[in-house]
Amino acid sequence: MARFASTGPSQRQLRVSEQVRHAVSQVLQRGDVRDSTLENAVIAISEVRMSPDLKIATCFVSPIGAIDSEGVIGALNKNSKFIRGRAATYLKQMKYMPEFRFRIDTSFDNYAKIDALLRKPEVTRDLEGEDEDDGGDPNPGDVPGHDGND
Repeated sequence: MARFASTGPSQRQLRVSEQVRHAVSQVLQRGDVRDSTLENAVIAISEVRMSPDLKIATCFVSPIGAIDSEGVIGALNKNSKFIRGRAATYLKQMKYMPEFRFRIDTSFDNYAKIDALLRKPEVTRDLEGEDEDDGGDPNPGDVPGHDGND
C-alpha cells in the first residue's frame, strides 16, 4: 500500500510551533532582551513554522510601532541565541532546543492588497450584479421537484 505524500505540517509540528510561539512571546514580553532597537518596539509573533526535524523554528513577526522593521528583524536575529536560551525554560519537554530564525510577516500586507482589490468599483459592481440575476427560487435544488411556487 502506497503512502500519501504529506501536503502540510504534521500535527506534531503544529503543536510544537504553537508552544515555541508562546515561549518566544513570553521572552520578548518580559523584556529580557537588552537591545535599544527592541526596547521601543512592540513585537507580535503571528506564526512559527517548524522544520520537519523540529530543529529550526522560523518565527514570523510584525513589529508594531517600529519605524525600521528590518532593523527589528536584524536585532532579533542577532539576539536569537539569547532568546533561545531564555525560551528553553518554557520548553523543557523538548529533546532538542530549536534554532530561532526571525522573518518579517507580510501576510497582513497581502490581506490589505486583497481587500483593496475587493473594494474597487469594478469588482463591487460585479458582485452586486450576481444577486440580482437569481430572481427564481431562493433555494434552488433544495427539494427535488419543488419549483418555489406553493
